[in-house]
Amino acid sequence: MTYLSFSDMTIRRPRPLRAAAVAALLCTVAACSPVSDSEGGSPSGGNQSAGQDSFGSPADPSAVKDGGQLVIALSAEPDALDPTLSRSLYSRYVFQAMCQKLYDVDEKAQVVPQLATALPTVSGDGKTVTIPLRQDAKFADGTAFDAAAVKTTIERHLTNARSARKSELGPVEAVDTPDAHTVVIRLKQPFAPLVGALADRAGMILSPKAVQSLGDDFASAPVCVGPFKFAKRVPQNSIDVVKDPNFYDASKVHLDGISWRILTDASIRAANLRSGDAQVADSVSTQDVASLQQDSALTVLQSQSLGYQGLTFNIGNVDGVGTTPKPINRPIAQNAKVRQAFEHAIDRKALVQAVFNGIPAVACSPISPGSPFSTPEAQACPAHDPAKAKQLLAEAGVQTPYQVTMLASNTPDTLRLAQALQAMVKDGGFDLKINPVEYSSLLDEQDRGNFELLQLGWSGRIDPDANITNFVGTGGSQNVSGYSNAQLDAALTQARQSNDLEERKKLYGQAVTILQQDDALIYLYRQRNLTAFSNKIQGLQVFPDGVIRAAFAGFTK
Repeated sequence: MTYLSFSDMTIRRPRPLRAAAVAALLCTVAACSPVSDSEGGSPSGGNQSAGQDSFGSPADPSAVKDGGQLVIALSAEPDALDPTLSRSLYSRYVFQAMCQKLYDVDEKAQVVPQLATALPTVSGDGKTVTIPLRQDAKFADGTAFDAAAVKTTIERHLTNARSARKSELGPVEAVDTPDAHTVVIRLKQPFAPLVGALADRAGMILSPKAVQSLGDDFASAPVCVGPFKFAKRVPQNSIDVVKDPNFYDASKVHLDGISWRILTDASIRAANLRSGDAQVADSVSTQDVASLQQDSALTVLQSQSLGYQGLTFNIGNVDGVGTTPKPINRPIAQNAKVRQAFEHAIDRKALVQAVFNGIPAVACSPISPGSPFSTPEAQACPAHDPAKAKQLLAEAGVQTPYQVTMLASNTPDTLRLAQALQAMVKDGGFDLKINPVEYSSLLDEQDRGNFELLQLGWSGRIDPDANITNFVGTGGSQNVSGYSNAQLDAALTQARQSNDLEERKKLYGQAVTILQQDDALIYLYRQRNLTAFSNKIQGLQVFPDGVIRAAFAGFTK
């Protein structure tokens, strides 16, 4: 198996990464299958029974009309509409329509060029990455997209004090611009996950004019290259974009605009979809899937997520994410046995069956079982054992029931999960209190370190490093736990730089073993991407990265 690595090039002249090799890696990393009848997938959409992947199809230009406003019922409010700062899946939905990237991911989990014109060429030592750029693109403010804009954006990602992208970009030493349509990224060491990072927010290119004029207020009026451009945002209510006439492929854009309406209750999203007040509903509740699939006026898209849902303990985040970890005077922060006890108190299989009708897959690790990096060590799963949990609490010298407060979003599905956990861990000696908050407030509280235990997930990325290092590596830009383990850091760093699949597998197995010993983050399950839409719409797609692709959709004639 060939996989994304910049250190496996033995020749001295640059050569392009092979698309087929990239595709093979990404599909296995994503735990997805290339779409085929034999695997039960269908690229054409349609209502699918649970477990079958359905990604949707491109719009037929002859069957859709130009014009109209698409309304998407969104399950949570996006955070900052600034690719440098954003941490939310929901912001990625909006970015997909207005902020294109150097690379994208398709329905087969292949990396494909977007603002780049080809996959990178890489030097023999893996430290120089050359990317050719489009010559026909403009930003929404009318300024030209060029190599200088890429350099400005990447440097902003690396240097902004609040950047969530710095860890994703790894050991970037410099960004050179030999001409207006070529970017050369120079690395201190080979960095296997780079292309995967550039296929997400780290690869979204910002207008230098807007960056200069808005600075840290870029999110108030974001300007990128995209089919649509930002129009307005009403906090806690909606985000609107309108068609951008500057877009290089504007003839393929059928809609006049897209409006995301914030509706946190899944039943209300489903009701809006059925009534026609919205044409798309994201994050369909597992309680509603069957009835929506039976509705002939609707289509449900679903696929296995690249990510996970989990529980994060605050063990050192005192002064905010990214700051030096400090001791926290709580047994659950100081003693791994208390956290291990909490994990032994959880019955994952019972949890996903009772709360989500068995639709998600149990997860005990950030490494998918279908990944080429998976090993028995990476898939080891601590057993549900309430007696063991009580024993560990006794060894830790804490009184039972041990009280712990969990911060969680206030959506109905999350509250059902929280309540099920509350009942479940009681048998293991825990008294779990639930503190529900609105999603954007939850993100703020986690970054500040204002939590004891946090329930939150990650939508997942195509390279396993992006699902691990940023969250548990020392100083990671999304390490809200304040967790630090030098042994883990060493394993993850070696895995980032290695050119050998077997070595990377071994290192990720070691990393999972360390993670399960420390239990700063407990992995629970892998959700399915569930999106429903009206059959009055064509061209809506959701790929394994979980992002709703609506930019080239249109209303049927």
